[in-house]
Amino acid sequence: MGKLKGIIMAGGKGTRLRPLTCDLPKPLVPVANRPVMAYGLELLQRHGITEVGVTLHYLSEKVQEYFLNQGFEGRLAFFREEKSLGTAGSVKNAASFLDDTFVVLSGDALTDLDLTAAIAFHRERGALATLVLTRVECPLEYGVVLMEEDGRIRCFLEKPGWSEVFSDTVNTGIYILEPEILDYVPAGEEFDFSKDLFPLLLREGKPLYGVVLEGYWCDIGNLEAYRQAQEDVLAGRVKLSLPGQEIAPGIRVEEGVEIDPTARIEGPVLIGAGSRVGPGVHVGPYTVLGRECCLQEGASLKRSILWDRCFVGRGASLRGVVLGHQVQVHAGVSAYEGVVVGDRSVLQEGSELEPGVKLWPHKVVEKGAKVKDSLVWGYGYRRYLFGAEGVLGLANIELTPESVARLGSAFGACLGKGSAVVVTSDSYPVSLMLKKALIAGLQGVGLRVKDAGEGVTPMTRFAVRHYDLAGGVHIKVTSQNPDKVRLVFLEATGGNLSRSTERKVEEFFYREDFARETPTGIFPVDFLEEVFSAYLEHLSRLCSPRLSGLRLALLYEPLNLARFVRGLAERTGITWLEFDAAYSSSHPRPWSFYQQRLPDLCRMVVENGADGGAVLDANADHLVLIDERGRIIQDDLFTALLALVTLKQQKGPVVVPVTAPRAVEELASKYRAKVVRTKASRRELWREAWQHAAEHALLYFDALAAILRIFSFVAENRTTLAKLADEIPSYFLVRRDVPVAWKAKGRVIRRLAEEHRGKQVEFIDGVKVYHPEGWTLILPDPEEPVCRVFSEGASMEIAESLTDFYSERIKELTED
Repeated sequence: MGKLKGIIMAGGKGTRLRPLTCDLPKPLVPVANRPVMAYGLELLQRHGITEVGVTLHYLSEKVQEYFLNQGFEGRLAFFREEKSLGTAGSVKNAASFLDDTFVVLSGDALTDLDLTAAIAFHRERGALATLVLTRVECPLEYGVVLMEEDGRIRCFLEKPGWSEVFSDTVNTGIYILEPEILDYVPAGEEFDFSKDLFPLLLREGKPLYGVVLEGYWCDIGNLEAYRQAQEDVLAGRVKLSLPGQEIAPGIRVEEGVEIDPTARIEGPVLIGAGSRVGPGVHVGPYTVLGRECCLQEGASLKRSILWDRCFVGRGASLRGVVLGHQVQVHAGVSAYEGVVVGDRSVLQEGSELEPGVKLWPHKVVEKGAKVKDSLVWGYGYRRYLFGAEGVLGLANIELTPESVARLGSAFGACLGKGSAVVVTSDSYPVSLMLKKALIAGLQGVGLRVKDAGEGVTPMTRFAVRHYDLAGGVHIKVTSQNPDKVRLVFLEATGGNLSRSTERKVEEFFYREDFARETPTGIFPVDFLEEVFSAYLEHLSRLCSPRLSGLRLALLYEPLNLARFVRGLAERTGITWLEFDAAYSSSHPRPWSFYQQRLPDLCRMVVENGADGGAVLDANADHLVLIDERGRIIQDDLFTALLALVTLKQQKGPVVVPVTAPRAVEELASKYRAKVVRTKASRRELWREAWQHAAEHALLYFDALAAILRIFSFVAENRTTLAKLADEIPSYFLVRRDVPVAWKAKGRVIRRLAEEHRGKQVEFIDGVKVYHPEGWTLILPDPEEPVCRVFSEGASMEIAESLTDFYSERIKELTED
């Protein structure tokens, strides 16, 4: 048996730590004045592993130079990649070094987990690969794992969305591996442990295990995690050997530190070698000073991190700030929470940096300047931009012209210079304002912008396909809350962006270093005035000639929809009986208003002998139907109605979301067709519908088209909407929202999955548990701190009982 060896993966760029990592590889980012990778080397040594291979890619020479000059007791071997090979590919590149069981660590993780225990577990189980796991509050950035009782891995999903989270147990990136595992990794190709290798091993039934260890672990993947890691180290939450000595409780200094007697220092604090703290200086808790820093008289620092050779002038005030190497902060400067300043930047006298500002390296802030935005296109936004559908935020507060322009640039950078996109908005003033900013951002990175004017979301989807474009964006005021706007980003099929593309856009947005186009490379905006007519013509082709003379009551938003409604009347001969036709406003009514007026619209249908009625939201995304008897058809009943019409036309398979009632399967069985269930998100529904050429499912995304297709079927078959609804089998479905804090969602879903191990459970979306007389789906919401509970039963009593049971169980789990 060979000697146990270690591998540290140290090739990452650390893009989410910029501007700190613009010129510094991520493994050399200092934590408590030592490179984070040094702690990983010490951890291996502490567990008897002294022969270590280091995989390198980004700024590899800096990593190699630093550690060759250090006195690490053991042998370091470096393996450089000419191109990025991914995590597993980088280890494969070091295969010549590995002749027995070996341990893999990430060079950017800070941990004190017990590797000896993990190695013993690995050998006891006879595993080919053992993943070291831990519990986290927010699992979205990690590989989520669900295990059997003996530790064998059952499910694995890399960086899920909230609706996909089935556990709060995540992959730490620490692995105990046998060298045979490298036989599954292609040489010289990009191949990842989490995305490629582990799913492959699961499919082939190989002994893949996970062991949950107690202890500290932090993936220093972004600036927030970096700050937290520093605080955890100073607070003693992680077992590390820190530099210097403790001269007073919580105050640790390295060699050659000079502290004026009048200075006030409150621990925990670490002061680097050769630093000078002047008279009257206040150094507050959770502050780290690098080597040879100078704090002049009256300076005040709290919860701040300074790298080597920083200068802080008289009376300067820093609160929750991170300064890179050799930053100069002149007298009277103020910088606040979340400010990050890159290497060798200069903040001149009396300048002020507002919260969240980032400065890239070598920048100068002029004397007395007040900096509200980063010098590289903006500052501080929420960590996850995309929610259930696109990007949602308070109009002109969270989504301002500045942030929307930057979003446009991020989307454009993702698509690539020269790509053509269509941009639209609804007719409300705030949407029109933000559309201009979005267009500017897209143009700024070299995209060809097609402005299709004012419209509705399905018109934008149509335009993307009709003109064979790379993508599109529609900006709309939300019907749920008219104070908010939503930016719906579309891919080339007209569907919402995939989650992987959303992540790329987020990465570009936060990285803030996308390439700006030169003035001569800016393309003029192309105005597509014909899109409206082309879209109406497209809708008209969906119609039966028998629609002419049909009378339908309609409740809608005239400002944005009137020209669509009246244009369709001219082309189809439908007579619209407009409810509240005199309404006119530059602001849309909330969806709650429509729900309140539904009884009035039902009476209007019956009293006027209309063929039916409909409610449209302002952007034609959502639809409620009313049959000629005044019965409301929405949500699950509407889903079943669309399925029935499709089945009668023999245009299966039927694609429905996982939340749809089992009545759809009953109908499909009757018509001998297949049902495809998708995740609940609109993105996944579109993708499956597109893949299966399921035109009916695409009607979920176009309320206007849905009205025309459904009533065309009614007219062609000389039936009524009520008769169609009567054919749908009875079902009993209950929905409820249960408040769950963001940090508890992963734990709740994991516990529910564990409690039902061995039972019939699905993980298509959230956790779906089957019972003899029904089922319950627990689905974490991606935009709100709630879990949504859906239950269907053989009776309403059973459905409500299931909902009550799981709602109470979720509440109990949140309190654990």
